[in-house]
Amino acid sequence: MISKDELLEMLSDIESARIERTISVNNTDKFGQAICAFSNDLPNYQKCGYLIIGADDKTGKLSGLKVTDQLLQNLAAIKDNGNIVPPPALSVEKFVFDEGELAIVEVSPHFQPPVRYKQQVWIRNGPRKAVANEGEERILSEKRSSFARAFETQPCHESQLEDLSLDIFKLSYLPSAIDRETLERNNRDVREQLASLKFFDLKANKPTNAGVIMFGKNPSFFLPGDYIQYVRFNGTELTDDVAFEKTFSGDLLTQLRIIDDFIKNQIIKESPIKATTLREDKKINYPNWAIRELLLNAIIHRDYQANAPIKFYEFTDRIEITNPGGLFGEARPENFPNMNAYRNPEIASVAKNLGYVNKFNVGVKRAIKLLSENGNPEPDFKKNELHHFCVIIFAA
Repeated sequence: MISKDELLEMLSDIESARIERTISVNNTDKFGQAICAFSNDLPNYQKCGYLIIGADDKTGKLSGLKVTDQLLQNLAAIKDNGNIVPPPALSVEKFVFDEGELAIVEVSPHFQPPVRYKQQVWIRNGPRKAVANEGEERILSEKRSSFARAFETQPCHESQLEDLSLDIFKLSYLPSAIDRETLERNNRDVREQLASLKFFDLKANKPTNAGVIMFGKNPSFFLPGDYIQYVRFNGTELTDDVAFEKTFSGDLLTQLRIIDDFIKNQIIKESPIKATTLREDKKINYPNWAIRELLLNAIIHRDYQANAPIKFYEFTDRIEITNPGGLFGEARPENFPNMNAYRNPEIASVAKNLGYVNKFNVGVKRAIKLLSENGNPEPDFKKNELHHFCVIIFAA
């Protein structure tokens, strides 16, 4: 975070592209647009941008604001509220002056632009803040290609555009990811549309790995471990007889819907319990949303470079979900599930755009709560493994 002296110098720089001032404390759209624009860093400063709350936008003078803990919490929550995808990297701090207090949001440039706020790409260029036009989005996409670090946004060199199901992209996903106004004036060809959402690499002229995972006609041809192996055992051990098995493979957009139905219809079971002599209640073995959240967590966080699938094993007394790839980034055994980092931020963004995720970094905590409310024992997370992550969910 900047120092007090640096902040005072910034306040007087009215034309800076790295600063946005406001006296509003509840204009969440303005906050989100500014954070999105700083994340995109269109001028390529490769420096942080600053949202300054409590200073006049035209003069830089302090408004006399009293910064509350609630305001700081609201600003910090913007990172995970799901409106900005991929999630931004930001920190929040309060500064106290004689003339008043300031709440500062420091936003780091994202390494995988374009970043969107409510399905729109916001940028700053000088003092101008606006929704990016097609040319500006293209610049952001090309900037990402030059230093992409995540495997999902790297080009899948063996694939071609023809390996993607473009109808699924255009009809099922694009309307959920881009606002209607932008779609109506969109004259870009399908490569540029895919690239704007990080599913195609324009320089390599190839789909990205995320594009293959999301819309590939046969993703496992290029990524051999890209499937889910479900097995139901007649017992509590891996050596017990297999009652049923199924492989979930193909484009992830379709598979998410199939998996949703499978959990509801094949996993969740009701059994009667006597409440009184005249009435029976029903008990379920697992809450549907808890299994859904924990399997989705495995899909979002798995290592797609690994050749092993996600293992979704059901025993008579428990379910085990194991995905390749241990805890990632800032997430550690000692801070999980309170701290999270995304190995695959674009796949996480897809889940958010499609409504499978309401907010970032709450799915596991929500699953734990639902299991507790249903009477299931606390799930067992195997957090210390380097190459895989496992959760054991015990039946009620």
